[in-house]
Amino acid sequence: MATKAFTIAIDGPAAAGKGTLSRLIAERYGFHHLDTGLTYRATAKALLDAGLPLDDEALAEKIAREVELAGLDRDILSRHEIGEAASKIAVMPAVRRALVEAQRRFAAKTPGTVLDGRDIGTVVCPDAPVKLYVTASPEVRARRRYDEILGKGATADFEAIFEDVKRRDARDMGRADSPLKPADDAHLLDTSEMSIEAAFHAAQSIIDAALSRNA
Repeated sequence: MATKAFTIAIDGPAAAGKGTLSRLIAERYGFHHLDTGLTYRATAKALLDAGLPLDDEALAEKIAREVELAGLDRDILSRHEIGEAASKIAVMPAVRRALVEAQRRFAAKTPGTVLDGRDIGTVVCPDAPVKLYVTASPEVRARRRYDEILGKGATADFEAIFEDVKRRDARDMGRADSPLKPADDAHLLDTSEMSIEAAFHAAQSIIDAALSRNA
């Protein structure tokens, strides 16, 4: 009998720690991991690389359907200009539909998957047995982003980063299609005052309980 995949859906705003937490969880349980934000960035990069416009929804959807989820390079796709382009195509319903279909196919991998993003528990995998919503205050998230940039030897303006975090939150939470919000049955993890180790242990207890119920 085929084993059903066990899906862990992790949502939350930028710089809340969900990416690091997702990778730790995937490694701990031997599950496949997908940062769904990278699928939008990969679509945007393909458009930029080909010199194609970012305001043609039909064209962006076609590119989105060709994105290969197995080869997403976080370092390349994290570039600022790609993120800016991704934010423009991410509001297109046709692009979201195409990438959600691909993300759902990924979520069916066995023995299990960890998907992190903005709408995993609410839209992509609403039936996931574990849903986590990882958040932190805007000030804490801006400080983390600021420290990260300084740690790489670059310069940064904290106030500009803080304003960018608030702007992005407003955009993610206010969009009509798949707004960022916790699923009704999501477990909330506020990492404002929590180390990544503490967040991981809290998540692990939730996941272990769900795995035992699904055994």
